[in-house]
Amino acid sequence: MAEYQRPQSEQDFDRNFKQKKPLMNQTEAFTESSRCLFCYDAPCMHACPTHIDIPLFIKQIHTGNVAGAAETIYDMNWMGNACGKVCPTQVLCEGACVHNHAHVKPIEIGRLQNYATHQVMSSGERLFQKGRPNGKKVAIIGAGPAGISCACELCVLGYDVEIYEAKYKPSGLTAHGTAPYKITNEEALAEIEYLQEQLGFHIHYGVSIATEAQLQDLETRYDAIFLGVGIGPTSSLHLQGEDFENVIGAVEFVEALRFKKHHIQMPQNVVVLGGGNTAMDAASESARMGAERVYLAYRRSKDDMGAYSFEYDLAVGAGVQGVFNASPKEILGEGKATGVRFVQTRQENGTLVEVPGSEFVIACDMVIKATGQTKMGALLQQIRGLELDASKRIVVDPGTFQTGNPKYFAGGDAVNGGAEVVNGAYEGKQAALGIDQYLGV
Repeated sequence: MAEYQRPQSEQDFDRNFKQKKPLMNQTEAFTESSRCLFCYDAPCMHACPTHIDIPLFIKQIHTGNVAGAAETIYDMNWMGNACGKVCPTQVLCEGACVHNHAHVKPIEIGRLQNYATHQVMSSGERLFQKGRPNGKKVAIIGAGPAGISCACELCVLGYDVEIYEAKYKPSGLTAHGTAPYKITNEEALAEIEYLQEQLGFHIHYGVSIATEAQLQDLETRYDAIFLGVGIGPTSSLHLQGEDFENVIGAVEFVEALRFKKHHIQMPQNVVVLGGGNTAMDAASESARMGAERVYLAYRRSKDDMGAYSFEYDLAVGAGVQGVFNASPKEILGEGKATGVRFVQTRQENGTLVEVPGSEFVIACDMVIKATGQTKMGALLQQIRGLELDASKRIVVDPGTFQTGNPKYFAGGDAVNGGAEVVNGAYEGKQAALGIDQYLGV
């Protein structure tokens, strides 16, 4: 019996995808902020990739200076509202909270961060303005966390900034590839609108920069270019049956679900292939959409999964069944998947090997591949002087995020290979400072 009923309306969908970190009210925020010890060495601050002054913004909330708290957050992280919702705070700031050492619940830093930024977004209060124009123009490719963060920082510094985005909505995977129970579409998009209204960067939607001629045009018209292109579609497993109509990539599935919501028709039996956080999201979402049985199959052991343990626990809590040491060999069916043939695996001297005679089949009506994403190598290889590593990630100077072609800077998933929203926000901001240093204005 499924844990969740199939959503028949948007209200049903919202109920099944109830927010993991619901918005605090004023009383909750005051009470929670009173628990902070304001540690002198602030381990929470050091654990945050953007190094937000967490004790300061919590104290500002507690003393009623919510706008000041939001400004403290945005000063370091231009995706402050989104990160308050989607960051794995359990292993970052909250994981470093000293309360953990006393076996006391850590401060709910993410929810406090979301509370402060949500308040200023809702009120429309202006915290920032575009800097004095310096006569320089910068093009940004990609309106994800890295691109938006870079744009905001450059605008404060007085640059004229234009973003080129292939999709028709901003925010990258925050809006297109994050589970709906982590952040709603409305909140993800509202943050971009709030920042854009204050800082004045322009986004060209539906414009895919893909050719050498387009790149050369940008090089001619702009003083610097930031690459925030992220990573591409789900990688192929090179399995027979992978092209069946009911076999889909996890990122593509999550994107469809976020925008189509209850209109997605979920089958009864789903197999999710993978052991990362995206696999956990896809499996949990399948269960929340009313699938009767959801199997999360990973070729290694549970302990070897790349996913955070709390993400796996969330999926199991939604009714997902884990199947470990199971390597997919073939997707069965004719035109449509009817099952996946697996072989059991085990570790021998540190090497994963298949167990002879251990093949088995899990019947299903849908297969979701959460097995990594392709890199944007085809585009990046067209940029003269750009260096890619063996994994086709852009090689940058770790301090300035400048690439081998001095006019180009880069950050986000195209550089780190696929990390958190907060990492993209940090890298975009640092790249903007690197651009400012390069142009010397």
